[in-house]
Amino acid sequence: MLKTYLYLPEQLDQKIYLVAQTQNKSKAEVIRLALEKGINAVSQQGTASALVLLKLATLGKQSNLRGPKDSSVRMDDLLWGKDWSKDE
Repeated sequence: MLKTYLYLPEQLDQKIYLVAQTQNKSKAEVIRLALEKGINAVSQQGTASALVLLKLATLGKQSNLRGPKDSSVRMDDLLWGKDWSKDE
């Protein structure tokens, strides 16, 4: 285990102290648990939407769904119902 020093606002230190007292744990243990939960939550935030897209792709593949083969060329038309490459 590594030893790390950090500066905490007094209010946060007081909250850590109260949690440690209530749960009969050391302040260091409370901080480690809070950091672990916080890091896990933060690391999953950025990947949640990507995981949903992968699940949708898997469902489409399992159901043999097919889309238009020129969707990258016709993206505006498919999304917005308009071909923006043409002048009006």
